[in-house]
Amino acid sequence: MAIPDFLRTLRASAGQQLLWLPGVTAIVFDDEGRVLLGRRTDTRKWSVIGGIPEPGEQPAACAVREVFEETAVHCVAERVVLVQAVDPVTYPNGDICQYMDITIRCRAVGGEARVNDDESLEVGWFTVDALPELNEFGLFRIKQAMSEEPTWFDPMTADPVTAAPMTAAPMTAGPTTAG
Repeated sequence: MAIPDFLRTLRASAGQQLLWLPGVTAIVFDDEGRVLLGRRTDTRKWSVIGGIPEPGEQPAACAVREVFEETAVHCVAERVVLVQAVDPVTYPNGDICQYMDITIRCRAVGGEARVNDDESLEVGWFTVDALPELNEFGLFRIKQAMSEEPTWFDPMTADPVTAAPMTAAPMTAGPTTAG
């Protein structure tokens, strides 16, 4: 993973402690309905495309930039399909990060898929019924991007103040006036 300059500066003063960072995942489909994946240099496993936005960069712009930087594919962002805080990650060098992932469905509009930086060993298009081995993170995001459901997020299961389990309150009609 290429480390952005702002993160290098932050790490210089923060050390290896947990950093809470934004993350953007791009699920890119072509006109044939295939999904774009990259085989990462760090894990040697197939993965969805993603990265960290630069300070002030909008999530959609980050998705488009990351896809091009990693795969040479031009795409447009279509919609947010998922927002989720993911578990902390400890990198081989000891740095710890936790990401608020924003997953965006994208549509390819040009370019030929190829390795375009040092983050990938391979890139390619895959039909959703013949995906290479992927982790649950990638599989769930592809599934959500294929659906027409509203943006997915983890529902609140406990009251943030009392930690009591949340229950659905019955809907009641508000006050009425006779006329």
